[in-house]
Amino acid sequence: MNARQPLKQRIVLAFVLMTLLTSGAFSFGIVEIVHHVEERLVSTGMRSDLEVAMDALGTGRAVQLDKSEKLYTTAAQQFYPPPAFLSLKPGFSEVVAGEQAYYAFKLQRDEDVYILVQDQQEFEARERLIYQAVLACFLVSLLIAWGLGSLLANRVLQPVAQLASDVRSGARFRGSELLAKNYADDEVGRLAEVFDKTFEQLRRSLEREKLFTSDVSHELRTPLMVIGTSCELLSHSTGLSEKQIKQVDRIHRASAEMLELVETLLLLAREKGAMTQSASLVSLSEAAKEQGETWGAQFAARGIDYLCTVEEPDHGQYQAIFLRTVMSNLLRNALHYTERGKVELQLFEGGFRVEDTGPGIAPEQQSRLFEPFQRGAHARGEGLGLGLSLVKRICEYQGWTVSVSQLQPQGCVFCVKLKTD
Repeated sequence: MNARQPLKQRIVLAFVLMTLLTSGAFSFGIVEIVHHVEERLVSTGMRSDLEVAMDALGTGRAVQLDKSEKLYTTAAQQFYPPPAFLSLKPGFSEVVAGEQAYYAFKLQRDEDVYILVQDQQEFEARERLIYQAVLACFLVSLLIAWGLGSLLANRVLQPVAQLASDVRSGARFRGSELLAKNYADDEVGRLAEVFDKTFEQLRRSLEREKLFTSDVSHELRTPLMVIGTSCELLSHSTGLSEKQIKQVDRIHRASAEMLELVETLLLLAREKGAMTQSASLVSLSEAAKEQGETWGAQFAARGIDYLCTVEEPDHGQYQAIFLRTVMSNLLRNALHYTERGKVELQLFEGGFRVEDTGPGIAPEQQSRLFEPFQRGAHARGEGLGLGLSLVKRICEYQGWTVSVSQLQPQGCVFCVKLKTD
């Protein structure tokens, strides 16, 4: 029995198999008993008839036999048996020769052989009726077993199906009512109690995660804004060397990216639909222009050509913080993995692609690419391998899709398809 089959099918199959074995053994027993009893009765009757006929022949009296019986003996020429009968073993025999079927009983007295032959067509007809009745009962018992198994499986699995429906619907998360109170004190009820405890642990863990993310995000906002403001003021002050100005710009850019990341995590910590209608929206072209201004200089500093092309115009409006974060992380990823050549941001209706001429991503690594703390073998620069994981999380949160594929002769392309807000 396949353990991967639905439980209902396994219960029904168990009923049918049990009935098959039980009814099969019972039917086989009936057939064997009928055959054995028939042989005993027929052999006893034929022996008695043969002995009576032998006595009648010995005294010269007329032999009285049933119309289905024939007597053969070597003691009288008119009753001399065919050669095939002479080769029969002493006692009772059942003979089937072609379409003929008969019983024979052979006795020997002195040097003479006596054989009584009885046609068994009548017995065969009765046997067929009995066997047909047994077969019909066997098949009916299988049908009954299938019906009872289905009925019992439905009744037994009804609370299990109800529990699965309650768990799947997430009703326990939306209310304080316990699942176990709706079930009897049995195995299903105890399973519901386990679900209640697990749900409560998950609920507390999610609450702690939301509180932690919210608290940390709020606490980091202020110092990051202070750092950003200070960098702006410092960059406009006189007396700084070119190297110092570059360092201040780097600090300012890093604080801005961190502040954007904090805002993104804070939004992801909220329930879907919790964002207000006043949330900042941006078009695809506007977001691409902002990212070009942010990353263009960094690509140029490494000798990498950066292009932004528009295949077809897009008129959608998207959550600004999420679109910027996704686009920024994919461009940062391309910068880390590309040593020479170009990086191209391609815009099309309903999405965008980021193509690079880096070493590409091996097929066996693509399945783990969006997992946290995963970095490719050819990565450069700083990073913990969280950027693509954040991209995947944002896309799932927004109902977007992100995919990666290999470019020939080298490089890879990330494609993001957006759902308009």
